[in-house]
Order: sequence, then structure tokens, then C-alpha cells
Amino acid sequence: MKIGMDIDGVILDYERVLRTYGDLYDLIELKKDGLIHRNEHYLRNRYDWTEEDRTNFIHQYFLKLAKQTGFIPGSKHVIELLQQDGHELIIISARGGTVEGMQKVAKEQFKKQNISFSKYYWKQLDKLEVAKSENLDYMIDDNFDICKNLSENGIKTIYFRDKDMKKLENENVIEVSNWGEIYRIIKNKQYL
Repeated sequence: MKIGMDIDGVILDYERVLRTYGDLYDLIELKKDGLIHRNEHYLRNRYDWTEEDRTNFIHQYFLKLAKQTGFIPGSKHVIELLQQDGHELIIISARGGTVEGMQKVAKEQFKKQNISFSKYYWKQLDKLEVAKSENLDYMIDDNFDICKNLSENGIKTIYFRDKDMKKLENENVIEVSNWGEIYRIIKNKQYL
């Protein structure tokens, strides 16, 4: 099978780290309580920050936090199992679209853990075109809007949902909260 995977919030625990430091930045540096939508994925929708606040956070934290972020528990092991089972794994990520050095950090983290993928698609804000052109059997992502778009367009989607994020239910989506669930779905060929 061909399986597309996002990086942040799926393989690397970057999204949780980003939300943690977003809250700290909001409370400590900006000295306010600007959280307006707890279950929003994007910083611009999560806080009542000005464009300057958001830009400062991006420049101050994005790359630094990416270098500190570890793998989500089980991700490395399940990726290895999926590859041993003969699946083709393809990275489809928005990394590099906002901050240039983000791709390099991910590549270094993968190399350090001896992980590689069949293909890499960087700077992909709308992943539907790549998912269709690659004829994916599954796409694994943690972004509600991306999962909604993919699933509503016929792409079988595994939504790696953190407990605070919005729920998404339709016939092409299965929600998971850990990599064991992902392996179970693919091993049992759910959807197919």
C-alpha cells in the first residue's frame, strides 16, 4: 500500500510542543490571556494575537522548537514495521512553507534515527493534489482542515487527533490517538 504521512503532530511531537510554547508566550511574554479557541490547530485561529505577535512567535520559536522536538511514542517503531511489511511511505508536509530551515531539521532527525521514506513532498499546504497523484491508500495527518478536505474528496484518511482538537466523522476518516492504532488499521486493511 501507499501511505502518505504528515510530519508535525504525526511523526514528530511538534504540534504539542508548539501549543505549549504558544501558551507560555501568550501568558509570559505578551502578558495576556489571549487563548480564544483551544481546539484550533493554527496559531492564527487559536489566540487573539496581532500579526506582529504571531510573526515574532514564529521567528523566535519555530526553528528552535523544531530542533528540540522528539518523536511521538511508537512512530519510529511502527514506521519500521510498515516498511518491513512492504508499504511505500511518503512524506507530505507543509514544512518549509513558513520557515525555511524546518525541512533540514526534519531530515536531520530522520537521519539520526535511521528512518527514510520513499518520497518527500515539502511545502504542501493543500495535500489533496499530491494524495490523488500518488494514488494513496491512506493519508495520516493531524490537521482537521486537511483531513476534512482529503476525506471529503475520497482519500482514506487517518486523523491523528489530539484530545483537544476538533472531531471529524465521515466514511473516509478513522480517528486515532496513537501509533498502535495506526498499525492495527493498516494491518487489518480497514477501509479496503
